[in-house]
Amino acid sequence: MVAVPEAIPEVVEQEETSVERLRKLFLRMLVYGILFVWAVICLFPIFWTVTTSFKMAPDVMRGHLIPWVDFTPQWLGWRSLGLSPETIFNYSTVRAEFMKRFMNSVVTSLSASFLAVVLGSLAAYGLSRFRYHFGPMKNSDISFFFLSQLILPPVVLALPFLALYKGLALLDTRIGLILLYTLMVMPIVIWIMRDQFKAIPVELEEAALVDGLSVWGAFLRIVVPISLPGMVAAFILSLILCWNEYFFAALLTSTEAKTLPVMVASQTGSQGINWWSMAALSTAAIAPLLIVGIILERYIIAGMSTGAGK
Repeated sequence: MVAVPEAIPEVVEQEETSVERLRKLFLRMLVYGILFVWAVICLFPIFWTVTTSFKMAPDVMRGHLIPWVDFTPQWLGWRSLGLSPETIFNYSTVRAEFMKRFMNSVVTSLSASFLAVVLGSLAAYGLSRFRYHFGPMKNSDISFFFLSQLILPPVVLALPFLALYKGLALLDTRIGLILLYTLMVMPIVIWIMRDQFKAIPVELEEAALVDGLSVWGAFLRIVVPISLPGMVAAFILSLILCWNEYFFAALLTSTEAKTLPVMVASQTGSQGINWWSMAALSTAAIAPLLIVGIILERYIIAGMSTGAGK
């Protein structure tokens, strides 16, 4: 009687492990491939904008993309703004205009984002720690009311704000844009910070009150340091929205308080759109946001994931 050798369990287990390892490797490569394609799609507009700022008119019309292969980079777009190497140290009225619009965007965006974070954080803290009743409306209804303000199309508010700002002498002023931008981004700040404050245990504040701190003391010394990453994320998101806002900046400003998005949209001439000048101006406008986004990426992701998780 001949004995038939049985399958060795170790060999079968190794074969299953190899198949599982290959399957995981394939899935990982598939995910990375999809992410790479999506990254190319997302970054291509930035690449096209930057390369267009170094093109001549024929290169723009022919759709050349790769520098030093399809075209030789030139400083035409940057020269038209007084930002090329040969004009940067000379006086330029266009560069002075650009710097004025740039400072308008910086002042209005930073001020509105700061005010929105301060006021929105206080409102969000109240909604997360206290119970309110306004008729049938409770805390959840009030929070949704704030968020629902984003549903309203901006064009609906054009005539009311135009009449209001004309009566208050706020047309073409930085303070007018700051107040409007604060109202515009505050719902997002409230929504993000409410979730941040809810994640902080109430027992920490109760212990601070037992130790002799007031409500404001517990908020400033306990809650604010813990929720600071969320505040930074809300500030960055607000800054991006305010920086890129075009509709109200074009409607409510004319000469003094005009911002960079309005200046970018005005790069047209008698022969059409100056694509190289618009691309150079757009590159200079998005560069600060790219730098801020790269440096503070983890705060942006934390803020967005917190809002989505709730």
